[in-house]
Amino acid sequence: MSKKDGKDYVYLIWKDPKSRRQYRIGQLSKNGQYEFQYGFEIQQAIEKGFELLISFDDLKKKYFSDKLFSPFLSRVPDRRRKGIKDILEKYGLDEYNEYELLKKSGGRLPIDSIEFIDPILDNGEDPIERSFYIAGPRHYIGCDGDCCNTSIELNKGEKLYLELQPTNEHDSYAVKIVKSGNILIGYIPRYYSQAVFEFISKGAKYTLEVEEVNKDKNCNECLNATLKINRN
Repeated sequence: MSKKDGKDYVYLIWKDPKSRRQYRIGQLSKNGQYEFQYGFEIQQAIEKGFELLISFDDLKKKYFSDKLFSPFLSRVPDRRRKGIKDILEKYGLDEYNEYELLKKSGGRLPIDSIEFIDPILDNGEDPIERSFYIAGPRHYIGCDGDCCNTSIELNKGEKLYLELQPTNEHDSYAVKIVKSGNILIGYIPRYYSQAVFEFISKGAKYTLEVEEVNKDKNCNECLNATLKINRN
């Protein structure tokens, strides 16, 4: 439930193809009307090679539309697509809603390195529940880019655990993900790390489980997990 002050939000994320680091570069919101603007780490992303989207070529402008912007709408399956019911069921949707489908699916395309994520906001949501791909498994589970040969077996529903790593040289809010036996699997994605770090630091209770293991995908998307945080 990424709603605050009457608006529903999703964040736009860009992944540097070279370093694989993720940057928050903008936000899309909805409150009767759609609004998009760049922000957060956009300058750092530009320095690393990100180019502004063709339809949104003014870094400082706020864009408004009564309908979901066409460049974003093109990232979700058409309502007339064959098998759309199965797609909606996959994302837990009872009916077609392009904005919710964008939020749930991430709107990822094979032609670029951007996606949308459902942010964790300071809005009183309790419990907080988010699903995401575990960051960096190829570096820690011995797959060497080939998840079919991973040296660590994980199963759907298996419990995972979090460890804060404030001394991490790349991210002072880094949160490690380990399995039973304190075996490192990967990390919480950067776009969630600060919020998760702060909740866990304050003693919030959580559960983290393997949602999907898909060895047919690349190692950046082979492990999907669901995190549930109880504020109180």
